[in-house]
Amino acid sequence: MICKTEAEVALMKEAATLVSKTLAEVAKELKPGITTMYIDTLCAKFVRDHKAIPSFFNYRGYPHNVCASVNDVIVHGFPNNIALKEGDIVSIDMGVILNGWHGDHAYTFILGEVSDEVKRLVRVTKESLYKGIEKATVNNRVGDIAFAIQEHTERKNGYGVVRELVGHGLGRSLHEDPQVPNFGKRGTGTKLKENLVLAIEPMINMGTKDVYTDDDGWTVRTRDGKPSVHFEHDVCVKKDKALILSDYSIIEAAEKANPNLNTNY
Repeated sequence: MICKTEAEVALMKEAATLVSKTLAEVAKELKPGITTMYIDTLCAKFVRDHKAIPSFFNYRGYPHNVCASVNDVIVHGFPNNIALKEGDIVSIDMGVILNGWHGDHAYTFILGEVSDEVKRLVRVTKESLYKGIEKATVNNRVGDIAFAIQEHTERKNGYGVVRELVGHGLGRSLHEDPQVPNFGKRGTGTKLKENLVLAIEPMINMGTKDVYTDDDGWTVRTRDGKPSVHFEHDVCVKKDKALILSDYSIIEAAEKANPNLNTNY
């Protein structure tokens, strides 16, 4: 576990905010007919134009700049040239390196009209992210974050909480200790210290928690083919209330201004 100085937290906030601004550019462009490969190119250019580096590209051999996960893809979906269509749910997960520090978060978008079931899954997953963040305070434990997310999604709403993939520490490296699962017991796991920075990221399935990985070795899908939703924030542990370094308000403003995106959930 590597706790940051206040100056380092400020630099990490700049990196996280750049990810948010990039995802806002995605929110402006998303519509039926465009491809996730177009989104990948758009994000890479925007990041480089802001003097940063797309951190996912070639990370452990990953061949793209963003992860674009559509419908039953949970995470690590490869961008491709298949046109998006009305009713798709699209999660874009991406990272940057700015001034030596990583930002890394994700947002799920709804293209046009979807069932009330899907809208509920998106809403509950997003709510669970903030319930987890509420627990990211000094002297709480990783298990408190995990329990809060699981309680809201699995126990109260009957969704499948992915076990194989977890959140993580963040800093000069994309993945630092501790791991932050989305399931667990209160009062267990690593004790949280001030200025520990975490990427908290519920990955929640409409149906079973079970997953499988495509032959590409990266793309993770729901076993039953039902939709999955992914939201992620960069969060700094503080004494009384966690400091969220990323900024969904930028993304949400662009999302609401795009008539092709459904924000009524």
